Amino acid sequence: MRQTIRGCVAIAMLVFVEGCVAPQPSQDLLAPTEAQMKIRSVQTRTFEVKDRQIAMRAVIAALQDLGFIIERANEALGLVSAARFAEPNYYDVVGVTVTVRPQADGHMMIRANAIYNNKPIEDPKVYQNFFATLERSLFVAKD
Repeated sequence: MRQTIRGCVAIAMLVFVEGCVAPQPSQDLLAPTEAQMKIRSVQTRTFEVKDRQIAMRAVIAALQDLGFIIERANEALGLVSAARFAEPNYYDVVGVTVTVRPQADGHMMIRANAIYNNKPIEDPKVYQNFFATLERSLFVAKD
């Protein structure tokens, strides 16, 4: 009887200890997938602008034209974060983070990353609309 109880206790302890071990992440957890690379290409455009300050101002103007409220702008990092309430019900939130990085040949690489209620937006049309507005802002900034 005691051996049966000891056996049950030993099994219970093994199950308990095994349940406490954290699962190990796979080695390719942070490796880019083909889907991630595809969405990155949709989110990124290169513009012929030499001055990062001009590019940052154009990004801010484009976001404001689209109805966003600028939350943060850090020129040293080339980072702009903005948000707005989404139509038609106005209780959903759209957030955008835009990075501006200089390239070697006098161009700026601009990447926009949008979320809707904390879920990534992967629709290419959203990014096309943003970049079309940004192109207009850059055109106005050059004059």
